[in-house]
Amino acid sequence: MAACEVKTFDLGTGVSLEMVWCPPGEFMMGFSDSDEDAYNSEKPQHKVTFRTGFWMGKYPVTQAQWQAIMSGNPSHFSDEPDSPQRPVEQVNCEGVKKFCQKLKRKTGENFRLPSEAEWEYACRAGSTTDYCFGDDKGQLELYGNSADTPIYGGESTSPVGTFRPNAWGLYDMHGNVAEWCEDKWHRNYDGAPADGSP
Repeated sequence: MAACEVKTFDLGTGVSLEMVWCPPGEFMMGFSDSDEDAYNSEKPQHKVTFRTGFWMGKYPVTQAQWQAIMSGNPSHFSDEPDSPQRPVEQVNCEGVKKFCQKLKRKTGENFRLPSEAEWEYACRAGSTTDYCFGDDKGQLELYGNSADTPIYGGESTSPVGTFRPNAWGLYDMHGNVAEWCEDKWHRNYDGAPADGSP
């Protein structure tokens, strides 16, 4: 599947934010009961249907984007020459929600955290395999910064867009930093919404 439509927002001081359109569709969320390596909180596998599409950040929010909106940078990895292009980290869920509110005021557009279903759907980008690129874990080093990545090895964050995107043009969906979602913590997917809502 080709990359989807991209929308760009000017945040000022030469900083922009790109969003990618994720089309309507359906997918099987989570892992099957037979997958022993999967967390129980990601079972049982269930169908989720998106009747409308949604926008997702092309990259994790960078330190430069955070600074442009929040006038500060809490990141641990903020002293490198390429730090402005690294993802912001050391932020909590409430801080991220404030970022979304300020971003909405600045742009006039509605920004929010994705639901867990939206995040997984966007990550999979139409794939049905273990990863957005297939089942071969050995290829993970081509798509994200993790403990298995020779360049960074999970020791620090990497500039966004360093690794390959998924089929919809979204970067760093596997690795680099953990990402916040709107959902509250859950023990499992029993009774999870089938429409992609949190």
